Amino acid sequence: MVQKAKILLVDDRPENLLALEAILSALDQTLVRASSGEEALKALLTDDFAVILLDVQMPGMDGFETAAHIKRRERTRDIPIIFLTAINHGPHHTFRGYAAGAVDYISKPFDPWVLRAKVSVFVELYTKNCQLREQAALLRLQLEGSTAGADGARETAGLLAELSARLAAVEEQAEALTKQLGEEAADPAVVATAAHLERKLTGLRRALDALEPGAGGPAPVLPAQN
Repeated sequence: MVQKAKILLVDDRPENLLALEAILSALDQTLVRASSGEEALKALLTDDFAVILLDVQMPGMDGFETAAHIKRRERTRDIPIIFLTAINHGPHHTFRGYAAGAVDYISKPFDPWVLRAKVSVFVELYTKNCQLREQAALLRLQLEGSTAGADGARETAGLLAELSARLAAVEEQAEALTKQLGEEAADPAVVATAAHLERKLTGLRRALDALEPGAGGPAPVLPAQN
Protein backbone atom coordinates (compact mmCIF):
# COMPACT_ATOMS: atom_id res chain seq x y z
CA MET A 1 0.00 0.00 0.00
CA VAL A 2 1.34 3.42 -0.96
CA GLN A 3 1.60 5.69 2.05
CA LYS A 4 -0.42 8.88 1.82
CA ALA A 5 1.46 12.12 1.29
CA LYS A 6 1.23 14.89 3.86
CA ILE A 7 0.19 18.40 2.84
CA LEU A 8 0.88 21.27 5.25
CA LEU A 9 -1.78 24.00 5.39
CA VAL A 10 -0.63 27.20 7.10
CA ASP A 11 -3.10 29.99 7.87
CA ASP A 12 -3.97 31.93 11.01
CA ARG A 13 -7.70 31.94 10.19
CA PRO A 14 -9.56 28.69 11.03
CA GLU A 15 -12.18 29.32 8.33
CA ASN A 16 -9.46 29.47 5.67
CA LEU A 17 -7.97 26.19 6.87
CA LEU A 18 -11.42 24.63 6.78
CA ALA A 19 -11.92 25.85 3.20
CA LEU A 20 -8.56 24.42 2.12
CA GLU A 21 -9.40 21.07 3.69
CA ALA A 22 -12.71 21.00 1.83
CA ILE A 23 -10.97 21.72 -1.48
CA LEU A 24 -8.14 19.21 -1.01
CA SER A 25 -10.04 16.39 0.69
CA ALA A 26 -10.77 14.86 -2.74
CA LEU A 27 -7.04 14.12 -3.15
CA ASP A 28 -7.31 11.60 -0.29
CA GLN A 29 -4.02 12.64 1.30
CA THR A 30 -3.12 13.58 4.89
CA LEU A 31 -3.85 17.26 5.55
CA VAL A 32 -1.96 18.85 8.45
CA ARG A 33 -3.03 22.20 9.93
CA ALA A 34 -0.76 24.95 11.26
CA SER A 35 -2.19 28.25 12.51
CA SER A 36 1.11 30.17 12.51
CA GLY A 37 4.57 30.17 11.02
CA GLU A 38 6.02 28.91 14.28
CA GLU A 39 3.59 26.00 14.36
CA ALA A 40 4.43 25.16 10.75
CA LEU A 41 8.16 25.06 11.49
CA LYS A 42 7.51 22.78 14.45
CA ALA A 43 5.53 20.36 12.26
CA LEU A 44 8.36 20.33 9.71
CA LEU A 45 10.82 19.14 12.35
CA THR A 46 9.30 15.67 12.51
CA ASP A 47 7.20 15.07 9.39
CA ASP A 48 7.91 15.00 5.65
CA PHE A 49 5.53 16.94 3.41
CA ALA A 50 4.82 16.81 -0.30
CA VAL A 51 3.87 20.50 -0.52
CA ILE A 52 3.16 23.48 1.74
CA LEU A 53 0.27 25.91 1.25
CA LEU A 54 1.37 29.04 3.06
CA ASP A 55 -0.66 32.16 3.79
CA VAL A 56 1.32 35.36 3.34
CA GLN A 57 -0.52 37.68 5.74
CA MET A 58 -0.16 36.27 9.26
CA PRO A 59 0.46 38.04 12.58
CA GLY A 60 3.92 37.61 14.03
CA MET A 61 5.95 35.49 11.61
CA ASP A 62 4.43 36.12 8.19
CA GLY A 63 4.58 33.82 5.18
CA PHE A 64 7.75 35.32 3.73
CA GLU A 65 9.67 34.90 6.99
CA THR A 66 8.32 31.37 7.45
CA ALA A 67 9.40 30.42 3.93
CA ALA A 68 12.88 31.83 4.57
CA HIS A 69 13.25 29.58 7.62
CA ILE A 70 12.02 26.56 5.64
CA LYS A 71 14.49 27.16 2.82
CA ARG A 72 17.41 27.56 5.25
CA ARG A 73 16.88 24.08 6.71
CA GLU A 74 18.55 21.26 4.81
CA ARG A 75 15.71 18.88 5.71
CA THR A 76 12.98 21.12 4.28
CA ARG A 77 14.60 23.33 1.65
CA ASP A 78 13.30 21.27 -1.28
CA ILE A 79 9.64 21.13 -0.19
CA PRO A 80 7.51 23.08 -2.72
CA ILE A 81 5.75 26.13 -1.25
CA ILE A 82 2.59 27.64 -2.72
CA PHE A 83 1.89 31.11 -1.34
CA LEU A 84 -1.73 32.13 -0.81
CA THR A 85 -2.60 35.78 -0.32
CA ALA A 86 -5.75 37.88 -0.10
CA ILE A 87 -3.85 41.04 -0.99
CA ASN A 88 -2.34 41.85 -4.36
CA HIS A 89 0.36 44.49 -4.06
CA GLY A 90 1.48 44.15 -7.65
CA PRO A 91 4.52 42.57 -9.36
CA HIS A 92 6.96 43.55 -6.58
CA HIS A 93 4.92 41.66 -3.99
CA THR A 94 4.71 38.61 -6.27
CA PHE A 95 8.45 38.75 -6.96
CA ARG A 96 9.11 38.77 -3.22
CA GLY A 97 7.13 35.55 -2.94
CA TYR A 98 9.18 33.81 -5.61
CA ALA A 99 12.40 35.22 -4.14
CA ALA A 100 11.43 33.63 -0.81
CA GLY A 101 11.39 30.24 -2.52
CA ALA A 102 7.76 29.77 -3.57
CA VAL A 103 6.99 27.64 -6.63
CA ASP A 104 3.65 29.41 -7.08
CA TYR A 105 1.83 32.49 -5.85
CA ILE A 106 -1.97 32.44 -5.84
CA SER A 107 -4.28 35.32 -4.95
CA LYS A 108 -7.52 34.77 -3.05
CA PRO A 109 -10.22 34.07 -3.94
CA PHE A 110 -8.72 31.28 -6.03
CA ASP A 111 -10.28 28.68 -8.28
CA PRO A 112 -10.64 25.48 -6.20
CA TRP A 113 -10.11 23.28 -9.27
CA VAL A 114 -6.87 25.05 -10.20
CA LEU A 115 -5.50 24.85 -6.66
CA ARG A 116 -6.37 21.17 -6.35
CA ALA A 117 -4.74 20.43 -9.73
CA LYS A 118 -1.52 22.23 -8.76
CA VAL A 119 -1.30 20.44 -5.43
CA SER A 120 -2.00 17.05 -7.01
CA VAL A 121 1.03 17.45 -9.30
CA PHE A 122 3.37 17.94 -6.34
CA VAL A 123 1.76 15.05 -4.47
CA GLU A 124 2.37 12.78 -7.45
CA LEU A 125 5.98 13.91 -7.80
CA TYR A 126 6.52 13.33 -4.07
CA THR A 127 5.03 9.83 -4.32
CA LYS A 128 7.31 8.94 -7.23
CA ASN A 129 10.34 10.17 -5.29
CA CYS A 130 9.35 8.03 -2.30
CA GLN A 131 9.01 4.97 -4.52
CA LEU A 132 12.41 5.66 -6.00
CA ARG A 133 14.04 5.93 -2.57
CA GLU A 134 12.40 2.68 -1.46
CA GLN A 135 13.69 0.80 -4.50
CA ALA A 136 17.24 2.10 -3.96
CA ALA A 137 17.15 1.24 -0.25
CA LEU A 138 15.84 -2.27 -0.98
CA LEU A 139 18.54 -2.82 -3.56
CA ARG A 140 21.30 -1.77 -1.15
CA LEU A 141 19.91 -3.96 1.64
CA GLN A 142 19.55 -7.05 -0.50
CA LEU A 143 22.94 -6.71 -2.15
CA GLU A 144 24.64 -6.29 1.21
CA GLY A 145 22.85 -9.33 2.62
CA SER A 146 23.05 -11.67 -0.36
CA THR A 147 25.12 -14.82 0.17
CA ALA A 148 28.04 -15.98 -1.95
CA GLY A 149 27.99 -18.85 -4.42
CA ALA A 150 25.34 -20.13 -6.82
CA ASP A 151 22.46 -19.61 -4.39
CA GLY A 152 23.56 -16.04 -3.77
CA ALA A 153 23.89 -15.39 -7.50
CA ARG A 154 20.38 -16.69 -8.16
CA GLU A 155 19.02 -14.64 -5.28
CA THR A 156 20.70 -11.49 -6.58
CA ALA A 157 19.55 -12.12 -10.16
CA GLY A 158 15.96 -12.59 -9.00
CA LEU A 159 16.16 -9.42 -6.92
CA LEU A 160 17.53 -7.39 -9.84
CA ALA A 161 14.75 -8.64 -12.10
CA GLU A 162 12.11 -7.69 -9.54
CA LEU A 163 13.60 -4.25 -8.94
CA SER A 164 13.96 -3.66 -12.68
CA ALA A 165 10.26 -4.41 -13.18
CA ARG A 166 9.28 -2.11 -10.32
CA LEU A 167 11.51 0.66 -11.63
CA ALA A 168 10.02 0.25 -15.11
CA ALA A 169 6.56 0.90 -13.67
CA VAL A 170 7.76 4.09 -11.96
CA GLU A 171 9.56 5.18 -15.15
CA GLU A 172 6.37 4.71 -17.15
CA GLN A 173 4.34 6.76 -14.68
CA ALA A 174 6.97 9.52 -14.57
CA GLU A 175 7.06 9.66 -18.39
CA ALA A 176 3.28 10.00 -18.54
CA LEU A 177 3.38 12.75 -15.92
CA THR A 178 6.08 14.67 -17.80
CA LYS A 179 4.07 14.40 -21.01
CA GLN A 180 0.98 15.69 -19.21
CA LEU A 181 2.89 18.65 -17.80
CA GLY A 182 4.17 19.51 -21.28
CA GLU A 183 0.68 19.43 -22.74
CA GLU A 184 -0.69 21.63 -19.96
CA ALA A 185 2.12 24.20 -20.15
CA ALA A 186 2.77 23.81 -16.43
CA ASP A 187 4.77 26.22 -14.28
CA PRO A 188 8.54 26.06 -14.93
CA ALA A 189 9.18 25.10 -11.29
CA VAL A 190 6.90 22.09 -11.61
CA VAL A 191 8.54 21.02 -14.87
CA ALA A 192 11.99 21.39 -13.26
CA THR A 193 10.91 19.17 -10.36
CA ALA A 194 9.68 16.53 -12.78
CA ALA A 195 12.97 16.71 -14.70
CA HIS A 196 14.87 16.24 -11.42
CA LEU A 197 12.87 13.08 -10.76
CA GLU A 198 13.62 11.78 -14.26
CA ARG A 199 17.35 12.29 -13.69
CA LYS A 200 17.14 10.24 -10.50
CA LEU A 201 15.32 7.49 -12.34
CA THR A 202 17.96 7.49 -15.07
CA GLY A 203 20.74 7.21 -12.50
CA LEU A 204 19.09 4.27 -10.75
CA ARG A 205 18.40 2.52 -14.06
CA ARG A 206 22.07 2.80 -15.02
CA ALA A 207 23.09 1.38 -11.65
CA LEU A 208 20.73 -1.56 -12.07
CA ASP A 209 21.91 -2.22 -15.63
CA ALA A 210 25.53 -2.23 -14.44
CA LEU A 211 24.69 -4.92 -11.89
CA GLU A 212 23.25 -7.29 -14.49
CA PRO A 213 25.31 -10.47 -15.03
CA GLY A 214 27.95 -9.91 -17.68
CA ALA A 215 27.86 -6.12 -17.33
CA GLY A 216 31.43 -6.13 -16.03
CA GLY A 217 33.29 -3.18 -14.61
CA PRO A 218 33.44 -2.01 -10.99
CA ALA A 219 30.39 -2.14 -8.76
CA PRO A 220 28.28 0.96 -9.41
CA VAL A 221 27.53 3.55 -6.80
CA LEU A 222 23.79 3.93 -6.40
CA PRO A 223 22.57 7.52 -6.83
CA ALA A 224 21.86 9.40 -3.64
CA GLN A 225 18.15 9.90 -3.02
CA ASN A 226 17.11 13.32 -1.67
